Amino acid sequence: MDEQKTVQEQETQLEPKKETQVAGPVTFDWMDRKSLGAAYSAAQGLCATPLVPDNYRNNPWSVMIAMEMASRTKFPLLHVMQNLYVIKGKPSWSGQFCAAAVNASGKFSPLEYVRLVDDKGETRGYYCKATRLVDNIVCEGTAVTWEMVKGEDWLNKSGSKWKTMPDLMFHYRAAAFFVREFCPEVLCGLQTAEEVQDVKGYDSDQKEKVVISLD
Repeated sequence: MDEQKTVQEQETQLEPKKETQVAGPVTFDWMDRKSLGAAYSAAQGLCATPLVPDNYRNNPWSVMIAMEMASRTKFPLLHVMQNLYVIKGKPSWSGQFCAAAVNASGKFSPLEYVRLVDDKGETRGYYCKATRLVDNIVCEGTAVTWEMVKGEDWLNKSGSKWKTMPDLMFHYRAAAFFVREFCPEVLCGLQTAEEVQDVKGYDSDQKEKVVISLD
């Protein structure tokens, strides 16, 4: 019995440990029918749940685009779906996504917002800065100021949030400038919602649904 127990213990020790499989980003090939079909099937299930944002509800093709963006950015799919909208016909990230993308990139220290004040101590603008980890250089983005806001006519757009929540808008635009200058790859070439709206204006319904047809 002792010999049999010893043999069993040795076999147990020799048995290779099974590695835990960690699910990676959802990837598929738009040109491969089998891969596309599997992705579409998954997207159909996702778009039927009430947990996804309204602009993805019952719209599997939009979910698939979000899948691809999640694969490119390495962000969780639900995070991408909560932050990717279509504004004035252009796919756009939400304002807070810029800061999240920089902080998650692993290339910089956490993004900081620096407030600029005038002679009266009132807010003149903001800029973002962060330390680039590879060489410890402090990177400072372009400052967004009231002069810029008024000069570019962002303030007078119908429905402009600059009139009601200026500090938040300063943060969003300052983060976007930082990303454009120092790590544009994290946005995959897309603009932010605020960038699009400041140029093309605001609508009462800012988040449009995208319907893609194969006809």
